[in-house]
Amino acid sequence: MGNIYEEVARRLNLSVRSVTATAELLDEGATVPFISRYRKERTGSLDEVAIRDIESTLKTVRELEARKDFVREAIENAGGMTPRILEALGKATTMTEVEDIYAPFKPKKRTRATIAREKGLEPLARIIMAGKTTDCHASASRFAGKNDVKDEDDAIAGASDIIAEWASESTRLRNITRNTFRRSASVECTPAKGKEQELASSPYAQYGDFTKNMRHLPSHQYLALRRAEREGLLKVKFSLGNDSDKLDEALCRAFVPAYASRDAVRIIEDAVCDASRRLLRPSVENEVSAELKEEADRVAIDIFAGNLRQLLLASPLKGRRILAIDPGFRTGCKVVALDSQGNLLDDTVIYPVPPKADLEGSARTLNRFIERYKLDAIALGNGTASRETEKFIKDYKIIDPSRLFIVSESGASVYSASDIARKEFPDKDVTVRGAVSIGRRLIDPLAELVKIDPKSIGVGQYQHDVDQTKLKDSLDYTVMSCVNAVGVDVNTASERLLSYVSGIGPALAANIVAYRAANGDFTSRKELRKVPRLGDKAFELAAGFLRVPGAKEPLDNTGIHPESYHIVKSMANMLKVSPSDLPANDSLLDRIDIKTLAQQGIGGIETMTDIVAELRKPGRDPRTDDNSDAFVPGVGSFEELSIGMSLPGIVNNITAFGAFVDLGIKENGLLHISKISNKRISSVSDVLRLGQQVEVKVIDIDHSRRRISLSMI
Repeated sequence: MGNIYEEVARRLNLSVRSVTATAELLDEGATVPFISRYRKERTGSLDEVAIRDIESTLKTVRELEARKDFVREAIENAGGMTPRILEALGKATTMTEVEDIYAPFKPKKRTRATIAREKGLEPLARIIMAGKTTDCHASASRFAGKNDVKDEDDAIAGASDIIAEWASESTRLRNITRNTFRRSASVECTPAKGKEQELASSPYAQYGDFTKNMRHLPSHQYLALRRAEREGLLKVKFSLGNDSDKLDEALCRAFVPAYASRDAVRIIEDAVCDASRRLLRPSVENEVSAELKEEADRVAIDIFAGNLRQLLLASPLKGRRILAIDPGFRTGCKVVALDSQGNLLDDTVIYPVPPKADLEGSARTLNRFIERYKLDAIALGNGTASRETEKFIKDYKIIDPSRLFIVSESGASVYSASDIARKEFPDKDVTVRGAVSIGRRLIDPLAELVKIDPKSIGVGQYQHDVDQTKLKDSLDYTVMSCVNAVGVDVNTASERLLSYVSGIGPALAANIVAYRAANGDFTSRKELRKVPRLGDKAFELAAGFLRVPGAKEPLDNTGIHPESYHIVKSMANMLKVSPSDLPANDSLLDRIDIKTLAQQGIGGIETMTDIVAELRKPGRDPRTDDNSDAFVPGVGSFEELSIGMSLPGIVNNITAFGAFVDLGIKENGLLHISKISNKRISSVSDVLRLGQQVEVKVIDIDHSRRRISLSMI
């Protein structure tokens, strides 16, 4: 076990002590948010990113060690273990190295080499590989006419198949082939047969005659090529170009015995070249393709997770009562009134846009709703008829434009048809549920968006092309991280939101909601222990992230863990005041001597520093309020655009190659990474964030495909 922790520490450049402590906590069932927030003394103050890295690297190293154990046992059972192999296994740090060691012993399918062995030709292969015979045909004559071996040529052909297999299993030759591919291979694309016209009108038209060195192929392009190939539009292959012959020469130099006779050299070289084309290259192509895919997945998933984090941590419009509108033409605009907690007060339908265009009636209805329910702001969905509905609201002065917010509808239809929505609004149809979701996203994006599968929220790139298990793991972790960073009101949180709290999960979340429904609001954190099946471990992991507003114990509405309440009391005793005097009292908090308390054994310095910070702004929300400026589009339709035009926009998606910008019309514009700044930037998210308002210039318009190219430069 120690070796595993040392290997994790080496890979991450962290201390073995910190890794060991973190691994032990993870094995005990602690979550990443809990460890990073409440176990800083044990880990050496590792942040959430470092702890997450330890968690994933620990899993990788343990899987590697488990595979080593399997391979070691398999080789021993096959009677092939040697000190050299055992040492190589011990030093192996990647799955590829382990599989190379295992290759000669791995159970094989029936191959040409297998058939040759069945004919008894392995001794001839060994004679030729020894390189001492000057007449290989003479040596082969002893095998001719036996075991279905026709003649000397047939014997040598079979022996060559066995030699080719040995070459393909050589770790040295595999590494030479890998290194050549990684250094020199290009990805070449050609249209699939009969698909030329279809490709030309597809999003992949630019790849119809495409060649790029593998090392310089961006991750998003590789995912695009794979998708186009899967859709039958492209043929994608790896090519070594002029390095193809050089590779075979290098393989022969590495494999052919230096002392071999001319006749043996010729046969061995032919076998090696056969192995190169028939066995080594296809195998290595699969490896490098998998490596490219794994890296492309990692980049895409990281971008998706980063976008999701920005959406979830978007500023809430707290304390506002919302008029939410899900716009539409023929079926009208669905309107709901929500209180500041997102509870549904009323709903109706208006028809301010064609075909009915009942402007006066729609205006009266909205004004009546706003007056009756004292509504403060309007959340307008950005889907069909959004632009026309926005114009109607402004023309009729329904509300101050600064209080009209355009809200993304992505995933609202998924929520409205979900079991969660049916449980919340059993007597309402999907259109009303969708409008409620739009309004709630403005009140508290985090609380509402957690109800939707992250993949349905509409951010990221090639989400259906990446490893779905890794994507789900990353997105679930991102949601959990955001939920615990903000904290959750245990008396208002939905079952779904509670399920992401550290240590809770779906089953306990359902129990908490059921207890709340039967007994009323929680009055303290201690009361959580009465929830069925919520034991000591779950309480330990969850309590610090759950808030109880109005509790008799003020600390129950802070991020201070109950296990540290005694520290707050010690701080108050030091100042000769009541613990209730400390929150938000900077003059008292400035006088707390953390070092003295630490010397007295009251608590760790890191924990006490966090407690003082929490007491300065008790129950603080890490999300900042930057949602005050409503977006005012500069154009009303695609046809109004012209090259050179400057426009306001909102960043609504970030990818590896750029950002998509909402211009207030149906079509989004693409802001390529090269057009964001005069300086070279490694990541779009270093410069832009979702929801950011930007000033852009139209630099190109593709009318046939209705595409817009933008620049910030």
